[in-house]
Amino acid sequence: MDNQTLFATIQDLINSQQLAVLCTQKDGHPYASLVAVAATPKLDRIIFLTPKTTRKYDNLTACPNAAFLINNSENRAEDIYQATAVTATGTVIDVPDAEQQALTDIYLARHPHLASFAAADTTALVCVKISRYILVNRFQNVFELAVTP
Repeated sequence: MDNQTLFATIQDLINSQQLAVLCTQKDGHPYASLVAVAATPKLDRIIFLTPKTTRKYDNLTACPNAAFLINNSENRAEDIYQATAVTATGTVIDVPDAEQQALTDIYLARHPHLASFAAADTTALVCVKISRYILVNRFQNVFELAVTP
């Protein structure tokens, strides 16, 4: 699969799914969380909201490395061969004040039902700068796409 097709496939998959599994770690202990995500058009960043009191936020503050798993499975036996999954790996970055609103707008365009949550003082907008995507389909076909800055 060429990079243009791979990019389009990843973009379609991410845009078709509301949720992702976020993988974090702290002190050598892994942790997985279900989060509502949005991606920037270039797929260079994935964003989500979380209360600042959560374990995921604490983990990302301690260790900014993160991974997301996004898939289109429907919990059926045939998904093992028909589902597509993508892992996105990256690092949490600080969002400059000038970009906060633009990223929040991207997020809320995808999840308008979370507007009041986004506006809460206790909510953090988390931005993960993605370095690569690994797409798996048909159970064993693996494709990797590096994200250029």
